[in-house]
Amino acid sequence: MAVPQHVAIILDGNGRWAKKRGLPRSLGHKEGCVTVEKTVEIAARMGIRYLTVYGFSTENWKRSADEVGALMQLFRYYMVRLLKIAKENDVRVKMIGDKTRFDGDIIAGIDRLVEETKDNRGLTFVIAVNYGGRDEIVRALRRVAADCRDGKIDPADIDDGMFEGYLDTAGMPDPDLLIRTSGELRLSNYLLWQLAYTEIYVTDCLWPDFDEAELKKAVEAYEKRERRFGGVADGK
Repeated sequence: MAVPQHVAIILDGNGRWAKKRGLPRSLGHKEGCVTVEKTVEIAARMGIRYLTVYGFSTENWKRSADEVGALMQLFRYYMVRLLKIAKENDVRVKMIGDKTRFDGDIIAGIDRLVEETKDNRGLTFVIAVNYGGRDEIVRALRRVAADCRDGKIDPADIDDGMFEGYLDTAGMPDPDLLIRTSGELRLSNYLLWQLAYTEIYVTDCLWPDFDEAELKKAVEAYEKRERRFGGVADGK
């Protein structure tokens, strides 16, 4: 199986998974984290080089205080688990998004994850936390404007390649495949710049039920597509 280099996932359906079982939403999120752990290990075995997941969006702060609080506690626990998984599977962890809104201990946990896995050579696992595609572009534009003001760059030299260097994903390839679970047909403000030519695969499977068979189905569907960039077929 020829796997895509970079797979991005919108992890949707934790709440619906819990509701179907008469469970609180927090347990759906907890089960979703278990699925993330399994998916990292599966993707690493398959030879995928980059796996980017939508962990917590800028819009998620609008949820109830109880749900946000539960998500923060789960995030604290999960960061410890992820460090162990990363070391066992030679995974490098990267965070994208604006971490400044989080409590200090969460910021420290993020920094530790990134620092202690930076030399790992296997899969790069990217977690989008307090992330929104529009917010990322606005933050990048502010940095570009500051560098123009300080004379570090000439506005006439700005092109898409230069701008990509100011994004959270600088140095990473754009996703080849986007997977969205739970059947929803929208991008939800996710990687708006990076998904310009990404193949999209949507499954009705709720995220906690996503497994190796589901990932393989998505990759097989990707393999059958004729990749096109700006209307020109890849390799033609």
